[in-house]
Amino acid sequence: LQQCLTPLTAHPMPWLLFQNNAICTAKYNFFSFLPLNLYEQFHRVSNLYFLLITILQAIPEISTLPWFTLLAPLLCLITIRATRDLVDDIVSGVRMALASGWEKWKNLCVGDVVCLRKDSIVPADLLLLASTEPSSLCYVETADIDGETNLKFRQALTVTHHELTIIPWLLMATGTVICEEPNSQMHHFVGSLEWNSRKYSLGIGNLLLRGCRIHNVDTCYGLVIYTGADTKIMKNCGKIHLKRTKLDLLMNKLVVLIFLSLVVISLALTLGFSFMIKDFKLKHYYVSAMHTKTVVMESFFIFWSFLILLSAVVPMTLFIIAEFLYLGNSLFPQTTPAKARSTSLSDQLGQVQYIFSDKMGTLTQNMMTFNKCCINGHVYGGMGLRYLVSQNKDLEPRSSSRWIYGAGG
Repeated sequence: LQQCLTPLTAHPMPWLLFQNNAICTAKYNFFSFLPLNLYEQFHRVSNLYFLLITILQAIPEISTLPWFTLLAPLLCLITIRATRDLVDDIVSGVRMALASGWEKWKNLCVGDVVCLRKDSIVPADLLLLASTEPSSLCYVETADIDGETNLKFRQALTVTHHELTIIPWLLMATGTVICEEPNSQMHHFVGSLEWNSRKYSLGIGNLLLRGCRIHNVDTCYGLVIYTGADTKIMKNCGKIHLKRTKLDLLMNKLVVLIFLSLVVISLALTLGFSFMIKDFKLKHYYVSAMHTKTVVMESFFIFWSFLILLSAVVPMTLFIIAEFLYLGNSLFPQTTPAKARSTSLSDQLGQVQYIFSDKMGTLTQNMMTFNKCCINGHVYGGMGLRYLVSQNKDLEPRSSSRWIYGAGG
């Protein structure tokens, strides 16, 4: 964004009628960081497991070690993860702030006229008014919206192209845009422009969407019609979900399986203890008066003591080391064009199993010639098709769609 010009026609206080252009993509803020991060961290089964063991250690009757000996490593693990998440969020915010251009995007209001230069990113949904190209053509790249790198063209109305190519004319122009309510349809737009007592229809071909990049045009002018959360790209943004890697999901399952195994082993050891304590009391009747608790009560406490003793099967140091490995893996590719936007998803690299791709001329050389097909277990085409032709078989299409032949352009 290079500069913001005088509104074409705007409400005196448009921020009272429309959304402002400020958006927040940060996951945390000052007040939500601690509760939200703790909520996310305790979705890891391992953290719940260590928290349970720490609580059990705080009970004197079943404790085998001081409770703080396990609480300190748990707090260290949570702090490391929280710091990493906070740094990721701050870096993401800084990256977005650097992309905001010269003028702050948040200062734009509905009705403002924006001047965009070549390679600029469109800051809001704009109605293209004019450009320096013949017929006010404007080429945009929508890779950040739909992933397509091929350029699409947008064109201003002829009436605005002829009358709004000079900035003083833009400053004196008056008009009214009537358009549909904000929606998420990226390829559909219906509206009209009332200009000099005449009405002109508007479509998606006249619209510059937020996030597009201007190409092959020196200068173009657009009227802001949707801002902030009302823009189409923001309408298509769903809720931010907590991302889990395959390794995280596997570790959750393994921790649950190990915990259940420890419960079974502790029950078996407790059962053996109950039989042993009965024999011990029978043989040593003179110490029975020292045991004020019943066998059932002692077995209950012993079960939890066994569970605490066996809890070391899941070492907390493993998870602490893994956090440093995540950090190291995210820093490793920084010398290459690839950038790590998250330090917690590096183990997902190389896990692609399926590739869904549409037909592209690069792959097919723009020649879609029929080769063969398989219907109901029978292969038609290639040698099989020529063999059927030589046998004078009927290859005409039938209503049952059993035969398919021909070429696709």
